[in-house]
Amino acid sequence: MTVEQFAARHIGPDGDDERHMLDVVGYDSIDELMDAAIPEVIRWHGALDLPEPASEHDALAQLRAIAGRNTVAVSMIGLGYHGTHTPAVIRRNVLENPAWYTAYTPYQPEISQGRLEALLNFQTMVTDLTGLATANASMLDEGTAAAEAMTLARRASKSRSSVYVVDADALPQTIAVITSRAQPLGIEVQVVDLDAQALPGEFFGLHLQYPGASGAVRDHAPLVAAAHAAGALVTVAADLLALTLLRAPGEIGADIAAGTTQRFGVPMGFGGPHAGYLAVRSGLERMLPGRLVGVSRDAAGDPAYRLALQTREQHIRREKATSNICTAQVLLAVMAGMYAVYHGPDGLRGIAARTHSMAARLAAGLRAGGVGVADVAFFDTVTAVVPGRAAQVVADAQRRGVNLRLVDADRVGISCDETTTGAHLAMVWAAFGVPGFDGAVEADLPAGLARTSAFLTHPVFGAHRSETAMLRYLRRLADFDYALDRGMIPLGSCTMKLNATTEMEPVSWAEFAHIHPFAPPSQTAGYRELITQLEGWLAEVTGYDAVSVQPNAGSQGELAGLLAIRAYHADRGQGHRDVCLIPSSAHGTNAASAVMAGMRVVVVGCDDDGNVDLVDLDAKIDKHRGVLAAIMVTYPSTHGVYETGIAQLCAKVHDAGGQVYVDGANLNALVGFAKPGRFGADVSHLNLHKTFCIPHGGGGPGVG
Repeated sequence: MTVEQFAARHIGPDGDDERHMLDVVGYDSIDELMDAAIPEVIRWHGALDLPEPASEHDALAQLRAIAGRNTVAVSMIGLGYHGTHTPAVIRRNVLENPAWYTAYTPYQPEISQGRLEALLNFQTMVTDLTGLATANASMLDEGTAAAEAMTLARRASKSRSSVYVVDADALPQTIAVITSRAQPLGIEVQVVDLDAQALPGEFFGLHLQYPGASGAVRDHAPLVAAAHAAGALVTVAADLLALTLLRAPGEIGADIAAGTTQRFGVPMGFGGPHAGYLAVRSGLERMLPGRLVGVSRDAAGDPAYRLALQTREQHIRREKATSNICTAQVLLAVMAGMYAVYHGPDGLRGIAARTHSMAARLAAGLRAGGVGVADVAFFDTVTAVVPGRAAQVVADAQRRGVNLRLVDADRVGISCDETTTGAHLAMVWAAFGVPGFDGAVEADLPAGLARTSAFLTHPVFGAHRSETAMLRYLRRLADFDYALDRGMIPLGSCTMKLNATTEMEPVSWAEFAHIHPFAPPSQTAGYRELITQLEGWLAEVTGYDAVSVQPNAGSQGELAGLLAIRAYHADRGQGHRDVCLIPSSAHGTNAASAVMAGMRVVVVGCDDDGNVDLVDLDAKIDKHRGVLAAIMVTYPSTHGVYETGIAQLCAKVHDAGGQVYVDGANLNALVGFAKPGRFGADVSHLNLHKTFCIPHGGGGPGVG
């Protein structure tokens, strides 16, 4: 297929359609139309410095070559990312099915009943396993969920303390996210070794990891009781697979549970996307961030699903919202929920028991060979003690095709999962220089922490055991939805494209799907090349000096950009600048993000046509000139207009010492015609699921 054929197949309007549209609006060419629409002061007339376009087959060949520079090893690193078997019926009929990956956010329940039921399955799975009352329809990842749990605890706690205590055995990336999110909000994070240190006298929240990053399974009941006595709320970051065997957090009084559902059939994918989860006890529902699916009744009195309690969300409450989260990880949440539907409670319990048995056998083999193993209860992760030899052991294992976790100079972490085999254990034993073990192994979980309560008791988790039944269930739910595989959804830039299958196909390739985010750099050359290449192309398109694709949603891109502005002012000795101007026409996420970045929101009025009122802008700048940090403005505007005063707006804010944040949600109306980084913007986030080829997924994943 030629380049021209590739473009023609995947860009809907042909030459005749284009001519007809131009005739309707009265222009002879697209350039003439864009010249009339875009203010000349920001219009860019150059050619983008990008590689020549590739044909469909050439693009796949290039991606194959890049994928070939990644090395798929046996991952036993753990730390919240685990190997998993995605059932083929789910991979083919959800992940690779445009009926699921091209759907829009389920704001219109009439055309979203299938997806809403799938998300309700996800929520039910999470509440059952955590033992809590309510769960939302997914979070962006575990780190984000944990950070949101912290801010939820601060809103709900009666404590006047600003201290948030984090278990030192929490996942290191979670500690990093919590710390970054706490700083602009004036929250003091104290990382405490709870095995050796006492809780502080006053604190508003406590974050526990269950099991810990080291693999240790601890009885957290006394800590929960102590925290409640101090007026603090408790979050337990729990492994859902472990909770099929271990006592649920809700059963010891935890207020919040957070975590990831990645190991429920969602590939590691070098760190994402995955569906995080957040669940709360009764009484905290209205403080829960993100989307929540509820059950209602339709006009005929029959059960119907809809998004519930939306009045707490950012698109309504703006700067007073519980969070800036305006999306979920719907596609991945559907996969994880369907994994539970397919396996049911007995299947999940069996997978967990086998995983634990592998870890117990691994530990027995190490002990039999004279290797010290941390004397703690564990579920799937063993910490081996090899004084001075840890790096050597990890390197030897890597040469054998197995990745282990280097904890420090003396300790090695080894995690088992659904994919672990006896051959994998043999390679690990060989790396430690021990012969292994083939005797009987007893389960090693403390009896007092064993789960006794039932879970996944709803009939849906027992009705689809066969592939035939599962296939028909997925098809039935897809038929209740309307996605781009059926027709157009003219609701905005989120929905204006049907991704080419060629763009989606590599997602399932093992070289991309089965890479741990902490794999050695020598094994991830392809991923790093891909990311660097994309960042460079996006910098050329936008006119910025540098681009990061780290944010996993537009909302997180906003927060990252605002934190960069905050850091810029602090670095210049102007950390007191904290006012963020936001037009009244802006998306609610802008205001919510500014608050999360520690800024005060000041609203700038708009005129009768919805454009920024430059007179009101002058007044607000004059009033806050000494403390002005930034303005956030969407361009083209939320109304789809190329406002003529954009360059003037940028100059006014810069003259007052502020920075200009251009929300890039509508970048598809600028690509090739204007560059934000060249017409006065300092920072932007982009929504790659809008302008580029990330699928919308029915409400996630997104990339900021």
